[in-house]
Amino acid sequence: MGLNDSDQAVIAALQDGLPLEPRPYEAIATATGLAESEVIERLDRLTEEGAIRRFGVIVRHHELGYRANAMVVWDAPDEIVGLVGRRLARLPYVTLCYQRPRRPPIWPYNLFCMIHGRDRGAVKQQIEDATYAAGLDGLPRDILFSKRRFKQRGACYGAARGESKSKTKAPD
Repeated sequence: MGLNDSDQAVIAALQDGLPLEPRPYEAIATATGLAESEVIERLDRLTEEGAIRRFGVIVRHHELGYRANAMVVWDAPDEIVGLVGRRLARLPYVTLCYQRPRRPPIWPYNLFCMIHGRDRGAVKQQIEDATYAAGLDGLPRDILFSKRRFKQRGACYGAARGESKSKTKAPD
């Protein structure tokens, strides 16, 4: 799969996210010299081909008043991790749920779930409710509340002007 100049222009126009406008694809079209429909078709194709692996939204929870943010991790038996993960993901207050490999002996957990809330006590209650609803009672778990925020941004598909590819961003 090769990217032509128009593909690269569309990807570059997305580096900082979709424009916050009523017609964001039209704004990208204007910036790239393409038709709006062509931008949408290109994005569909680039996603289908895997050049763009994910197209989603980054929510800045803190600005919305969600300051009690917890990553909950469980050591779930491998034979049920998919089932209990799907149960967690269906809960309305779970914003992210995924499986990762364990890293023994330091990290025994393989199931990760993110819950954002305005109040730590309410989030703790949701964690208890989620644990019960997913059938995870009695399994080893840990609750990691966020202590600091890092800059949230989408994928970077190349070095920005004047930056090397290895440069990292400082936290907010």
